[in-house]
Amino acid sequence: MKRKLKILFAASEAVPYAKTGGLADVAGVLPKAIERLGHEIILVLPRYYKIDKANLIKLDTPLGVPMGSMGELWAAVYKTTLPQSSVQVYFIDHENYFGRAGFYEDDNRSYEDNGERFVFFSKAVLQLCKILHFTPDIIHANDWHTALLPILSKTRFVHDFAYAKTVFTIHNMQHQGIFHKGLMELLEIGWEHFNAHELESFNHINMLKGGVMHADAVTTVSKRYAQEIQTSEFGFGLDGHLWAHKEKIFGILNGVDYDEWNPSKDTYIAETFDRDQMEGKTACKRAIQKHFNLEQRDDVALIGFVGRFAEQKGIGLIASAINGILDHDVQIVMLGTGEKWAEGFFSGVAHHRENFGLHVGYSEALAHQIEAGCDMFLMPSFFEPCGLNQIYSLRYGTLPIVRATGGLDDTIVNFDEHHRHGNGFKFYDATSEALYYTVIWAINIYYNDKEAFLDMQQRAMQEHFSWDDAAKEYEAVYNYILDPENYERPKQ
Repeated sequence: MKRKLKILFAASEAVPYAKTGGLADVAGVLPKAIERLGHEIILVLPRYYKIDKANLIKLDTPLGVPMGSMGELWAAVYKTTLPQSSVQVYFIDHENYFGRAGFYEDDNRSYEDNGERFVFFSKAVLQLCKILHFTPDIIHANDWHTALLPILSKTRFVHDFAYAKTVFTIHNMQHQGIFHKGLMELLEIGWEHFNAHELESFNHINMLKGGVMHADAVTTVSKRYAQEIQTSEFGFGLDGHLWAHKEKIFGILNGVDYDEWNPSKDTYIAETFDRDQMEGKTACKRAIQKHFNLEQRDDVALIGFVGRFAEQKGIGLIASAINGILDHDVQIVMLGTGEKWAEGFFSGVAHHRENFGLHVGYSEALAHQIEAGCDMFLMPSFFEPCGLNQIYSLRYGTLPIVRATGGLDDTIVNFDEHHRHGNGFKFYDATSEALYYTVIWAINIYYNDKEAFLDMQQRAMQEHFSWDDAAKEYEAVYNYILDPENYERPKQ
């Protein structure tokens, strides 16, 4: 008989409450999938002041949080239920730490006390379990913001969590939570843990490093990324540390919400469609062309981009190659915001090129419409732990053009002209030349091998990457670290 586990899932953001990136998508959906497997799981988040407490229930009991040299700080706790589930969500409310306009920064400047804020939050998460009388079998931490949970549960709070096992998920290695070593006084775990194997990094505290050291299992959001972070190119200085702990690192690909991203029932798009009835995709293409004031042509290759204008996303590669690509018979539309130089550069391209459309900002509706209306989707990321847009693109028959890294490499099968299979187009070198020639190759297939292109679209739309599949892999990791003698080691 399968054991029902009690799981504490802590994160700094989760949809639909607070989101800056992919972590929020995972934290807002994965707990529901884990609950569907029959486990009891609670989600704990900060209550940023953009989260309206009028829609939440306040707990009667205030929460005391020991903060070492700062003494005991007090917080309120609110709760609600994660939509379309019975997962309890708890919010730690503290005006000084979370009553701000941003989550981690204002005007692209990180809050100077982010270290204190998330030491407080991590301790508050464990204190909350005590007042709820919730004794977890698994403590699941996410990214640097909660990376201290594994060490805190084994030191400062060991008497209450001695039997809990810890899982630490790395969503993005680039951000590690590096702060001044004075935080050791707030952690109350003893200076003996400030060493090169645990928390110390160049005389600072590195929270992510400590999470890797003390977690019973470390997961990343794709199998390829689990391997990449152990290399100097993607490890951001911690590749050696991760390699030393490679036996407990597992890659689990994120799922997507097919209730939200499904062309057969998408309410944002001009006309619904599916693999056995593709006519609606042409209507969606015309709608995108009209929105961006492009020439109305069903027969032109239309390529889309949705994402941050950031170096990680390969925005520099696109900038270097785009004018050369636009010299061909092609249309390109872009939706995003980010680095100011990029916003200015692409605004200039939009002004001078009739076959290019730009929307600076973000629109959920327009993101869906681009996925539905384009023939191809561009994701030339320098690194991509998982990536979701390429998976959305597959479902909409919009063939991804990607750099073979992280989750992009795991999900996209390069078109093979000899064996006539694949679901997209991949390149390997992070250069504008590689991007350019891959786009030209994809355009050439679109115009000169219609049958192959349609076959790829059909194949792409059959792909399925569900959260239920991901949840089963997390469950396997949970069971293995709790009882390695009776549960098989998950594949890495």
